[in-house]
Amino acid sequence: MPTETASNPPIETANDSRPHVVIIGGGFGGLTAAQVLKHAPVRVTLVDRSNHHVFQPLLYQVATAGLSPSEIASPIRSILRKQKNTRVLLAEVARISLDSRTVTLREHDLPELRYDFLILATGAQNNYFGNDAWSRYTLGLKGLDDAVEIRSRVLLAFEEAERVDDPNRREQLLTFVVIGGGPTGVELAGALSELSRFALARDFRAINPKSTRIILVEMASRILSAFPEDLSAKALAQLQGLGVQVRTGARVTGIDKRGVHLGDELIQAAVVVWAAGVQATPITAGLGVPADRAGRIVVEPGCCVPGHPEAFAIGDIAAYLHQGGKPLPGVSPVAMQQGRYVARNIERSARGRPTNPTFTTSIRETWRPSAAVELLPTSGGSN
Repeated sequence: MPTETASNPPIETANDSRPHVVIIGGGFGGLTAAQVLKHAPVRVTLVDRSNHHVFQPLLYQVATAGLSPSEIASPIRSILRKQKNTRVLLAEVARISLDSRTVTLREHDLPELRYDFLILATGAQNNYFGNDAWSRYTLGLKGLDDAVEIRSRVLLAFEEAERVDDPNRREQLLTFVVIGGGPTGVELAGALSELSRFALARDFRAINPKSTRIILVEMASRILSAFPEDLSAKALAQLQGLGVQVRTGARVTGIDKRGVHLGDELIQAAVVVWAAGVQATPITAGLGVPADRAGRIVVEPGCCVPGHPEAFAIGDIAAYLHQGGKPLPGVSPVAMQQGRYVARNIERSARGRPTNPTFTTSIRETWRPSAAVELLPTSGGSN
């Protein structure tokens, strides 16, 4: 084991008086906060179950064979290598005590972490709204494993369609349903259409990939309902231009091995992707703080946990209701902006300076960097 040197000092020492910031989650919000704290008079410990950061806005590109997994994943340690005040732990959180300001890890060889400031940034997981049995027949898109599995099933569906003679089975194999008209669903539906209409258009002999049906199902009256109506209309027009069938105002009543049920209608499909809803990761359940129906912590205007001004929740784990009364969109720019805001306030506190009491953002500004409208495929070609 290498010894510590003057250029690589230990992060935690018994007599280190710097405030300790514990960040749980190495996604966009947590990683941004850690980077902003690079020169702050604090010591930082970032805890994540994975040792890599995934550029989630491009997961749909991996899912549709546009990118390889290695192109959107980077080791967290490499990203933070030059930050001498930062330590990275590959570990899973077992328990958080807001009252004693401690974080207990499942790995028994790691000590309990005591913090002066806590940033919760663990993201979200799929929410089937009480229909958990549907998860057997759908695929989510939350990580690299999900993206690789979607890519495999989509490509194998084309391969099987090339072999079968039954026209009904072939039609089912060439039908893909995406449930949920938020950013993930819109981006994925557009990319699936590009894959079939352009990338694979000349690769088969018995089938015409251009005949593939991509169906986007959304229960609300419009896609991208968390964003301004003109952006929704722009995205809808682009999807329709790509040949995607957009079904708004459609409620899923069942999902089984045959496909998706919309009331009495059955859409037989080879691949069904669930992008209809998320809920906070289970870490929020034992905190004893206000949460919404999706388990997200209902934070104060400064993104702090109610009753605990030293603890913050950002990104998909937080319900920020202080700008328009509705939660902010679950997109990476929101998490990054919150990460910067919280980290700057922590640094101000550590330096004895006044903090900014209220987080504000523009929905349009948060939308643009990872917007489905701008990430939708724009390859040339026609039907």
